[in-house]
Amino acid sequence: VGICKQEMLQKKKNAVLVDGVILNGPIMDSRAGEKFVEEACKIIMEEVIQKADDVTEKVCEWRAPETLKQILDLEMRDTGESHQKLLQLCRDVIQYSVKTNHPRFFNQLYAGIDYYSLVARFITEALNPSVYTYEVSPVFLLVEEAVIKKMIEFIGWKEGDGIFNPGGSVSNMYAMNLARYRFCPEIKEKGLSGLPRLVLFTSEECHYSMKKAASFLGIGTENVYFIKTDDRGKMIPEELETQVQRARKEGSAPFLVCATAGTTVLGAFDPLDKIADICEKYGLWLHVDASWGGSALISRKHCRLLHGIHRADSVAWNPHKMLLAGIQCCALLVKDNSGLLKNCYSAKAAYLFQQDKFYDVSYDTGDKSIQCSRRPDAFKFWLMWKALGTTGLEERVNRALALARYLVEEIKKREGFQLLLEPEYANVCFWYIPPSLRKMEDGPEFWQKLHQVAPIIKERMMKKGSMMLGYQPHRGKVNFFRQVVISPQVSREDMDFLLDEIELLAKDL
Repeated sequence: VGICKQEMLQKKKNAVLVDGVILNGPIMDSRAGEKFVEEACKIIMEEVIQKADDVTEKVCEWRAPETLKQILDLEMRDTGESHQKLLQLCRDVIQYSVKTNHPRFFNQLYAGIDYYSLVARFITEALNPSVYTYEVSPVFLLVEEAVIKKMIEFIGWKEGDGIFNPGGSVSNMYAMNLARYRFCPEIKEKGLSGLPRLVLFTSEECHYSMKKAASFLGIGTENVYFIKTDDRGKMIPEELETQVQRARKEGSAPFLVCATAGTTVLGAFDPLDKIADICEKYGLWLHVDASWGGSALISRKHCRLLHGIHRADSVAWNPHKMLLAGIQCCALLVKDNSGLLKNCYSAKAAYLFQQDKFYDVSYDTGDKSIQCSRRPDAFKFWLMWKALGTTGLEERVNRALALARYLVEEIKKREGFQLLLEPEYANVCFWYIPPSLRKMEDGPEFWQKLHQVAPIIKERMMKKGSMMLGYQPHRGKVNFFRQVVISPQVSREDMDFLLDEIELLAKDL
């Protein structure tokens, strides 16, 4: 304490003031900051990491929005809060947040916790890098290069290019813009005026980001032709060719086909080889949205689901989904290795991408991105891959799909459960028909009543905190559950619990 007082007195004595502000020494109290980080990390360790696989914990501590606002004390004030108050806020945030690393969180296409990826996130958050030039992110740029090279190998390309970006939706937008740039490079300077009516094709089951991207890029949602799918949710190639021919007869300019490898709801994989044949025939860019299904490439057993993906011009692949690399970890991979990405997106900012630097400026990859500041997301995937090896990642995929198959077989055995279709991936879609509806005649009234069942069960499980499971209506079918297996912490017992819990929550319906 005496030393601190002496330091303060010395600073005041030698004070340099500008506009009434003392400029001597740092303004932050590093000792207090370090203490806060230390204690907050202890809370994270105890309340999040150590409880991650504890099924007796709640998936969520549900509170209505107005109640939660009062609990959290969200108001920002003129003066800062005390050390203890801030630690309590940390505890409250953890308590009332959804535990996506809980073994019974089945709600989205991501779940679980990977400890190596988590440590990688701690490191990058602490270092706070931005990945655009080698001089500020030497390690992370080399890591990204290594990861992209390995992902390209799994797709089956001899060479390629790529960039990590914030989400599969952004990857799809990148690909759409890249395909348009290849079709008409002058758009970069001259804009949309004078262009023909550009048309792209994707399936009825595609991710909604395709529609958003068309709107954002000025292509227009009316120029997205949605191709019919079969009863399993796969794009019908013959329908695609019919629509391409129709667009050409209308005087439009087809330029892109987006196939889906792992649709969001049904987990369907489009027939990539047949779609690639059509793209080659008509000179169309083939983009494969494998944000969800791309990780099956890691599995020698299940990579057949993406047969033909090597013929794509670009691929979106999200390791943060099935492989647990941690949100967000998403790559756009491009077959062209001639600099197409950079030519399309570069702005050649002289203050950032100087060409007379003292090192090889080809490592300054930021001009391939629409972002300036960019997170080192590849590092999470890299450290996890280094820890587990390819065989460890493969085991995750194989186990998740084996658990999905187990659940399907259990659903078939139980009265009141009905599959929508036999899944080929980790999406298991089913109805639960409560006792009161089981003898009811199949008709409009039956389906109307069944439509109300899933939302009620979902509300009950959320308020109980026992698990989280998604539901939705889809293409004329009333509300059904979509269970997705991802986390390696999920076990056979969790599959049994899921079905038991649904029966328990719905016994009075």
